[in-house]
Amino acid sequence: MTMQECYKAIGGNYEAVLGRLHSEALIQRFTLKFLEDQSYLQLKQALENKNYEDAFRSAHTLKGVCQNLSFDRLYEVSNELTELLRDRTGEKPGIPEAMEKVTEVYEMTIEEIKCQFINN
Repeated sequence: MTMQECYKAIGGNYEAVLGRLHSEALIQRFTLKFLEDQSYLQLKQALENKNYEDAFRSAHTLKGVCQNLSFDRLYEVSNELTELLRDRTGEKPGIPEAMEKVTEVYEMTIEEIKCQFINN
């Protein structure tokens, strides 16, 4: 699987990230670094602890990283969750469902990246 095929599989925009980073080597480097990013785990923990300030911050960070890497599908679901958490109260309806979507897309994204780089 090529980097471009990996981006297609995860619902990313390869042309956009190539325009931003200018080389496949940099795209690969930052995509691999994404595997080490703690934003999702921090988000999950903050929601479990009902710490909506930290949950918002983590969701916002995850959204930003996805936007920078043009992981469009994961960006979209993390953006939706970020907006639900923006008031930092946890009172908006739909937060658990939005987190389920983030988890589903995040896990698929991580799995595809691992298949591309680690299992090859």
